[in-house]
Amino acid sequence: MAMFDLKSLLSENSYPGRGIVIGKSADGRSAMIAYFIMGRSENSRNRIFERFDGGMRTKAFDESKLSDPHLIIYNPYLSAKDGNVDIITNGDQTNTIFDYINEVDHPFGFEAACEVREFEDDKPNFTPRISGILNYCFPDKSFSYKLSILKSANGRGESCRRYFYSYAQPEDGIGHFIHTYKCDGSPIPSFCGEPEEVAMPNTAEELAELCWSNLNENNKVSLFVRQIPLDGTEPTEIIINKNK
Repeated sequence: MAMFDLKSLLSENSYPGRGIVIGKSADGRSAMIAYFIMGRSENSRNRIFERFDGGMRTKAFDESKLSDPHLIIYNPYLSAKDGNVDIITNGDQTNTIFDYINEVDHPFGFEAACEVREFEDDKPNFTPRISGILNYCFPDKSFSYKLSILKSANGRGESCRRYFYSYAQPEDGIGHFIHTYKCDGSPIPSFCGEPEEVAMPNTAEELAELCWSNLNENNKVSLFVRQIPLDGTEPTEIIINKNK
């Protein structure tokens, strides 16, 4: 599989929509997550990321301008299994996955949770739901991750196609990037193909700079980056909100 340049993927696409990057740091010492949101409407742009104990939420920056919370207010990130699992998604399916993993304790919780969900009901775009999960084994200094996309079949909204990608032995300096849209448009074309393999830096700061500085200035809204040292020490997190 060809290696893509994350900088080019972001800077040359005015509207990838919402995106997830998961992978292993270049030095092999950390797992890394990046999640960003973008917006074209005032309602979508009127958001910030806000951390809380055990997770992160989207929140209206100016509550008086919030016209419709449907599909834009949710928990993009939740920690499960006493910190041994990270869940990152672009919608309220975060909570569905959390319930299957943390409460139901389903052996294939990620896949089972995605099987009961589908793409967003935002005709004519039928925005895909993208999700990621990381499982840690800190005594072994290892982790694995999965990505999923739930998308409308042929963009018509009549049936859902569910795709899953599993990365059992992450390689140093390699990650995978999946996003909701192929590019801007009307309707907006959904992402297609496998998650794009990209080079990962060493630190959360480098990954945050790489993503934020190359997202379209007019459309970018918020960015979350999380770096998890595999020796079990404290993670590093960065949140950047365009609305300050």
